[in-house]
Amino acid sequence: MLIRSKVIIALMWLLSAGLAWGQGGATLAEEYFKAGEFEKAANEYAKLLKTDVTWVRLARYVNSLQKSNKAEEAVKYLRKQERSDEPNRAYYQLLIGQLATQQGDTVLASNQYTAALQSSKSSTSKLERIASAFNEAGEPRWAVRALEMAREVSKEPTAYSEDLMGLYRATGQTEKSINEIITTGKQPDKKETVLAALQGFINTKDEPLVEKALYSKIQLEPNELSYNELLIWYFVQKQKFGRALLQEKATDKRVKLNGSRVYDLGMLAMNNKEYKTAAESFEYITTTYPQGQLYPFARRLVIQAREEQVKNTYPVDKVEIRKLIGDYQKMLQEIGTNVKTLEALRSTANLYGNYLDSKDTALTVLDLAIELGKTDKNFVDRCKLDKGDIYLLKGEPWESTLLYSQVEKSQKEELLGYEAKLKNAKLHYYRGNLAVAKDILDVLKLATSREIANDAEQLSLLIVDNTGMDSTEAAMREYAGIDLLLFQNKTDEAIEALKEMWKKYAEHPLADEILWLRANTYMKQGKNTEALEDLKKITASYPTDILGDDALFTQAKIYEERLKDKTAAMEAYQKVLTQYPGSIYGAESRKRFRALRGDTVN
Repeated sequence: MLIRSKVIIALMWLLSAGLAWGQGGATLAEEYFKAGEFEKAANEYAKLLKTDVTWVRLARYVNSLQKSNKAEEAVKYLRKQERSDEPNRAYYQLLIGQLATQQGDTVLASNQYTAALQSSKSSTSKLERIASAFNEAGEPRWAVRALEMAREVSKEPTAYSEDLMGLYRATGQTEKSINEIITTGKQPDKKETVLAALQGFINTKDEPLVEKALYSKIQLEPNELSYNELLIWYFVQKQKFGRALLQEKATDKRVKLNGSRVYDLGMLAMNNKEYKTAAESFEYITTTYPQGQLYPFARRLVIQAREEQVKNTYPVDKVEIRKLIGDYQKMLQEIGTNVKTLEALRSTANLYGNYLDSKDTALTVLDLAIELGKTDKNFVDRCKLDKGDIYLLKGEPWESTLLYSQVEKSQKEELLGYEAKLKNAKLHYYRGNLAVAKDILDVLKLATSREIANDAEQLSLLIVDNTGMDSTEAAMREYAGIDLLLFQNKTDEAIEALKEMWKKYAEHPLADEILWLRANTYMKQGKNTEALEDLKKITASYPTDILGDDALFTQAKIYEERLKDKTAAMEAYQKVLTQYPGSIYGAESRKRFRALRGDTVN
């Protein structure tokens, strides 16, 4: 018994020693190789290959022999092993082919690579290994062939899809790469991988191939919804919401989704200010699913989307505003006033107050909304903020600040609370209490809402940059008073006041801000020529100031969207790219310039 124990211990010692030597030998070989001592590395790899053949060891052994001017010895070794070591034959054939390539013998190389594939075709695991070896050897086209053979052997049409995606693209087989990506989209667990891969083609010369491939796949497999989803995703990436809607409606009809995806697209279009498509999306739901759960929401959102269209078309048409109010009222009569439709009352009130100068009517409607929605604290507080705005329109700032302060207290550390605090800061600003306004704004710079923090930062910067130049801060107070006129929709009065300001303060640091405010006011009035004049003054006289790129980009948009002057728009967008290479408008200018030039198909 004791003898047997000693034997076992001895065997274990020998085994562990052998293992340690094997690991040490491998480490030593790697160290020699990395140090450029190739003759020593070759000797060490030769020892290791006697017990365990791996691709890395084999490739490094041959490489070391080459570096030691022993290429013929490498060939002899590979030829000998090819005949005797059947399990690793493909490796030897690949390396013989690689040596032939280096010597310019492409025929021999091709024959050897083909032989390596033939030696591996008996199993997917062998083909996987030789594909990896081909790739590491710098032969990605042959790696592709190996994986394509492995796919045939496995009889899985999407096998090795992720590897093939990259290999096809690396070998310039772009269409195959895109097809591979799209086909992989059939696998739900690969969705993120597929979208990331397709994103790599967006805004490149190969982008048109993506749309072409998607349409081709849909025609071949009309019932494969993943292809429709990818096409819709592509249209959304390209901001082609109208075309995305066509696909969503087709998918909705085929799969009976009760309009849920069309509704989501409508919301996405709304958030991207694509109000026409948003309205069409919600209208589809109201006409297709009049008894559906989404109907009351979509019914309101149709009008809201059209409302945004009207409010963002200058000058605002009061006839259209009245139509919108009529639509909201019909909706409330049809489906009643409840939690799903309360927002329609808010919208109606704000249309009365902001666009029809019916401030008392607006307040009455908001009081009704507060009464009906009193169980919803957030809704009530939003209505209070609206009321505060209406009182400011009426010229009753004390009522406004009272309401804003109520919401601040009710919504501490919440988004609505920060919004109320910002409104109070602006109220102090409008009234010329610049130091108080700045103190509040400095607190809001740390708000969790990026939008509110950015607004606070901008207004605080405006105050800091334009005060202290004169003891009375008269210019800044005058400017703030004009901002209040604009808030109250008194655009004609604001324009006259801005003209006077420009005469008095053309040399003041506020000069570019005066021009910018006047240009934007002219735009609201639909006076494009006057707006362009002021914007051009900014780019001519203050090109390096903070509003330089804003003014140039806005000029381009006026030419493109309002005056339909394609040439002038392209010229202005080009200037944004060349004169302001770091501008936040760079990406948008490039996209619009290319679209006007006809680079993309819409």
